[in-house]
Amino acid sequence: MKKFVASVGLFVAFASLSSSLSHAQEASKVQIFDSNITVAQVLKAQTGWCNALLKISSTYASGGINAAKPLAAQVINSAYAYQYGPVAFKPTLTSGAQTFRATKEGALAYFVGNDPNYPSDKGFALKDWRSCTAVNNVIQIAGPSATTMGNVLFTDSKGVVTTVDKTWNFVRENDGSIRIMLHHSSLPFGG
Repeated sequence: MKKFVASVGLFVAFASLSSSLSHAQEASKVQIFDSNITVAQVLKAQTGWCNALLKISSTYASGGINAAKPLAAQVINSAYAYQYGPVAFKPTLTSGAQTFRATKEGALAYFVGNDPNYPSDKGFALKDWRSCTAVNNVIQIAGPSATTMGNVLFTDSKGVVTTVDKTWNFVRENDGSIRIMLHHSSLPFGG
């Protein structure tokens, strides 16, 4: 009989606790954690990248390398995922031992040159660019990651258009920001 009374007492205590928890759960707010990236976020990131490149170019034209270099560093810090480790970055106009730019320093040298460790870099973002447009052939969304492939068209001050083949992989962070994990760029095959 003692076992039965103890069991009933335990059941009543559990039922009372369970009832209190269900009232607390009803009063709590529902939180939805959605880390999926959207097509709109991808397009905004591409437009942001183009606008940042144009801003570096115009800043260089008006203020020189001392103004353009810190801006380029800020752009790289906010657009790329170097804070997590190497980024798979293959710039358009690189070759040999310095083809790939897995480090932030390598990316900065490509965009603004002026780094003795990268003597071939002249600063792609320092050219007199006037417009930049991404044209996607493919956009693939997979949860918090998106891959795009297509072209980016750069127009300079003389109206000359340079078209590059471009593949990007973007990742959405928990805070909603979008960062580049992979950036491959090359000139179209001319053969």
